[in-house]
Amino acid sequence: MFLLHGTPGSRFSARPSEAELSRLGVCLITYDRPGYGLSDPHPGRSVAHAAYDVRAIADVFGFPKFAVLGRSGGGPHALACAALLPDRVSRVASLVGLAPYSAPGLDWLSGMVESNRRQYGAAVRGPAELRRMLYPQVVAMRDNPEHFARQLAASATEEDRAVLDDPEYHSKLVASMSEAIDRSLDGWAADNLAFTRPWGFEPHWICVPTLLWHGVWDVFSPVAHARWLAERIRGAILLLSERGTHLNAAGVQYNAIEWLLSGALSDRLRI
Repeated sequence: MFLLHGTPGSRFSARPSEAELSRLGVCLITYDRPGYGLSDPHPGRSVAHAAYDVRAIADVFGFPKFAVLGRSGGGPHALACAALLPDRVSRVASLVGLAPYSAPGLDWLSGMVESNRRQYGAAVRGPAELRRMLYPQVVAMRDNPEHFARQLAASATEEDRAVLDDPEYHSKLVASMSEAIDRSLDGWAADNLAFTRPWGFEPHWICVPTLLWHGVWDVFSPVAHARWLAERIRGAILLLSERGTHLNAAGVQYNAIEWLLSGALSDRLRI
């Protein structure tokens, strides 16, 4: 099973414990997308390119079939695997993910916090503008690893701040973000550019079992994105959490993995 991290993020992103994974009998593979952490940049990469990276990694390990879980910015990349590798992907789950920027009938930026609106607006204007915007953030994060978490908290809902206050989640977030921008801002910029350009596939191509989970109060990737995707992915299961926001997704990963294994929906996913 593959776990695709958020934006920005790295292979150190929050995930179920080794004990939990062992109990489920899961071999969980995660990696840094190009430009993050230890991965070299891939200039001009699209969302679709993630499918070919995942396929290459699976081939190295000798896994002919696998499931894919994507959280936040990892969601579109997980859907790419399902759309482009239907003979390899058994099931796919996207937690608090995004819809394509050009999605007909969707006001893509509506409901997002101002920091996200500025970031994606810069991405639409081009790579140079986006890098100028991200560079001061990266410098601040390198100077103080807590910078991103504090900035996140300033825009977050009360529920998200409660997640940030959890010591285990907080430490994983700081570790993941520090690794993400340790060498460059290329991964962060490449993700944002990829989200606001053609993805390289259409959601309606997906024919494998698909789970979409979203918190209705999400202010980082609004719930309208999940609703749009659910209308276009044949047979997709859409679960909306009335108490959930964006960071709550980390807490349902274990239950999403249970679904990826068996197709059985846990009550925990329905909260």
